Formats: sequence, structure tokens, C-alpha cells
Amino acid sequence: MTSETEKTTLRIAVAQLNPTVGDVAGNLAKARAARADAATQGADLLLLTELFISGYPPEDLVLKPAFLKACHRAVEDLAADTADGGPGVIIGFPRQDETGRYNAIAVLDAGKVIAVRDKVDLPNYGEFDEKRVFDQGAMPGPVNFRGVRLGIPICEDIWGELGVCETLAESGAEILLSPNGSPYYRGKVDIRHQVVLKQVIETGLPLLYANQLGGQDELVFDGASFAFNADKTLAFQMSQFEETIALTTWKRHGDGWACDGGPMSHIPEREEADYRACLLGFRDYVNKNGFKNVVLGLSGGIDSAICAAIAVDALGEERVRCVMLPYRYTSEDSLKDAADCAKALGCRYDIVPIEAPVTGFLSALSETFEGTEEGITEENLQSRTRGTILMAISNKFGSMVVTTGNKSEMSVGYATLYGDMNGGFNPIKDLYKMQVYALSRWRNQHVPPGALGPTGEVIPHNIIDKAPSAELRPNQTDQDSLPPYPVLDDILECLVELEMSTEEIVARGHDAATVHRIEHLLYIAEYKRRQSAPGVKITRKNFGRDRRYPITNRFRDRG
Repeated sequence: MTSETEKTTLRIAVAQLNPTVGDVAGNLAKARAARADAATQGADLLLLTELFISGYPPEDLVLKPAFLKACHRAVEDLAADTADGGPGVIIGFPRQDETGRYNAIAVLDAGKVIAVRDKVDLPNYGEFDEKRVFDQGAMPGPVNFRGVRLGIPICEDIWGELGVCETLAESGAEILLSPNGSPYYRGKVDIRHQVVLKQVIETGLPLLYANQLGGQDELVFDGASFAFNADKTLAFQMSQFEETIALTTWKRHGDGWACDGGPMSHIPEREEADYRACLLGFRDYVNKNGFKNVVLGLSGGIDSAICAAIAVDALGEERVRCVMLPYRYTSEDSLKDAADCAKALGCRYDIVPIEAPVTGFLSALSETFEGTEEGITEENLQSRTRGTILMAISNKFGSMVVTTGNKSEMSVGYATLYGDMNGGFNPIKDLYKMQVYALSRWRNQHVPPGALGPTGEVIPHNIIDKAPSAELRPNQTDQDSLPPYPVLDDILECLVELEMSTEEIVARGHDAATVHRIEHLLYIAEYKRRQSAPGVKITRKNFGRDRRYPITNRFRDRG
């Protein structure tokens, strides 16, 4: 047997897995199964991701002593497994001692915990709020694992400016292994590559980046684990949006360690990546929260059509129920388009007319409303009637209601509280209207890996081609009260994602009055968004975790 000091090969199994927050026993079982898989592949070491045993992000669960104890026991149990001489394990867990509470990793081998390291750089921006629940760890040194000095910076430790990787390199680390919980947004893989390359260049060491997979509330962890060698070449690239374990082979050369073998997977392009993120986030939200099936209102419009497609792709046709809720303003085109969409997807399709209940509400309110003109109140009654019926179906059959408003509508308040905003989850909440169109066209030509839906055109072309309308009054279109969606979406992206001034937005060629009106609508709709269902994060700044504006807010940017 080769002595540890002469070790020239290290086989690391990278586990890109889907833990569930709070399911300590289930996550431990996943880790054990992964270790068994790694042993079969001949691995020396299994690398799991950040806070794997608790699930990530655990948020205020880590303030609960009983939860921390359960996580600690699970790590100790896993450590005992390593007495069998098989692969060692690096696993993330929340730990507490007399000095504080930490986002930590444990290195397990020979039946015990041989080292613990704590996260130094705690992110406190966007979706992250770790300074609220964790204490800052001490600067780490490398861990000697079977004769190889491993530096283990945890997630933000490679993103921030505290010099964690430099410290590890200066103290003798030979390979950097970084367990991460990095959520998806558009273009994130390229950004991670840039972050890792910066550390590789500064330290002169290879860096392996292991990322979590799966949906957790509004966040989607997309995996796409990878490594760069010290010569700045991409050593391996794991798949995105797929749970997998990959064996990577590392060899010691005269100038240090390098990865000599691992997968080289394709990373999806823009529309495919966004669609698969919506699919994974939706599937995990439904399944991890124990819903057997879902129901949604299928209006014949593009938003509900793409939500139905995502639902069928995620869950299968037998778990999706679509309901058309027509009123006197519902067009024949919409009736046909909704039926065609449900037929193409193969899911259950019901028609529940709302004429009688709307008439009943109007009759009940006739005396109260006497002398007033019909308007938005009567329009909203239609939406609220639909919402009530969908919630009744939900209550009766245990189905989660899927709400279907896009980011353009949510931005300007083009949605009805306790009506079309009713629901448990929204797969397109962070997609602007033009992005919804782009993803619909993409889905009609592609079936993403792992999807349970059919091939071919699942969103009828007439739905994509026709002018969008809420159909709450005769001949209504969205553009009656909103600028064209390409204009609206650009203004909103400038206001929401880029935090640009109205003066800067006007300088892009937009009408000043329109920009100020959209800014006003954005601010006054904040109270609606606070009451909206969670939905998958796709952009850099979603409504919720990333953008926390006050409801009471009189500021307006007048340039």
C-alpha cells in the first residue's frame, strides 16, 4: 500500500444532490446512499454541499437547539460509518458550541470527525441573511486528509474579499474544495466560473466547486458543479438541474495537483435554463410540501398555458387539473385555445361557468352600489369569483392552486388580490411577459430532460400569437392600460433589476410620462406583492427576498 506521504492519486466523488430543509433523517440517508455509490466507484472522498445535513438555507431553524442537536447527531452517525475503511466524507452542517453558532463543514474518516471548519464570510445581501443566524468563523487552515492538505472554503469564502483562499494557500493547502449553496439566476454559471478563476489565479491552486441541487421555497439550486485546474483550464463540468454523483480523479504532478478526469456536461442556453429552473423549483415545492396534485385556471392566455405546461412537465398529466372559468366576455377563441392546450398536455380539463355566481354577487351588492357606474370593481368581481372557485376545488380535493401572474403584471399591480392572485405557488412569478413568450416558443420545440410532459406543440400557436387580454370587459386588451410589453418590460427591468433613475431610463428612449407612471404603479403595488404566493427566482432581483421595498412609500424619482 502507498503511504500517505507518497500519495499521488485522490479520487473525489462530487455529490450534487437535492436535500430537503429540516429533513435531517432524510438528508442523512441521502448522504449514506451517496457514500455507498462513491465507494462502488472507487472514491477516496465524498464531497457534499453546504449545510447538507440541515438542508440549505435553514434560516431560523438554526435558532432551535433541538434542530442543531439533531444535525450534530446525524453527522456523528455518518462519521461512525467511515470506520469501514471506505470513502471519507466532507459534509456541511450547522454547529453550535460555547463560542457561537456556525455554518460549518465536518471532515469524516476512520470512524470519527477528524476536522471541523467554519464559514468565515457570511453573506448578507439578496436572498442571503446569514449574519442574522450565524457567527463568523475563524480563518481556517488546511485539513490533512490521507496525506493531502485540503483547503475547504465554504461558499461565500470564495466570493468575498476576506482572503480565505489566500490564507489557505499560504498555510499549505494543495487543493481547494468549496461546498456551495449557490442559487440560480440567469447567467449564474458564467459568474461562478469567473469567481473561481479569480481564486485560482490568486492562489495558484486548483479549485473544485460543488453546488447543491433542488428547489427550496423561491430558490432553485441548479448544481452545475465544476473545477478549474491551476493552469486555468476547466477540469470538469457537471450537469445543470440534474441530481448526480460524479467521480473525479486528481493526480499529483511535479508542480502540484490537477484533476485528470471527470465529466464534461453541456450547460443549457438561456431559455432552456430558465424553463428548467421553473420546472425544478415548481416540482420540488409541490413534492417537498406534500401536495398530491395541483389545479389552475386555464384562461386561454399565455401565462396560464405555460404554467400548465410546467405543471405537467414537473408532475405528470395525472396530477394536473385545469379549469376554464368562462364569463360573458370570454371569447370563443379563448374557449378553444384553453381546450386545445389541455388536450395537448393530456391533463384533466373542466369548465365551470361563473355567470351565476357573478350575477349573484352583483345582485347582493345592487342596493349598496346603486347610483354608481360600472368599472373596475365589477371586473374584479369576476376575478375574485374565479379565485373562490379554484380555492373551493383546492379545499375539496387537496389540490394546490397554481397562480399564474408574470413579473410584468406583478410589478404594476395588474392582478386582483383574492382573485387571480390566489394560489400556493407561482412558477412564472419572476418572468417578465416577453420572457414568458420566449419560453413558450422554446417549450413548443423542446422537451427538457426529466420532463413528464409530451413532445410537440403544447401551447397552441394562437395563444402565442394573439393580443393578451384579461377579458374582463368587451374587446379588452392589456395594452388598453399598459404600454406595449417590450416597452414595459424594459422600463421595469431598469427600475427593478438595475435600480436606474427615471432620468437614465428616459435617456434610453422611453417617454418620460410613461416612465414616471410605471414607477408610480410599481411602488403602489407593493402591498399586493407582499400578499402574493412565492415563486421561482429567475432574475438577479426577484420580488421577495431580493427586493424589500416599504409598502408605505411616498418617494417618486422626478429626475
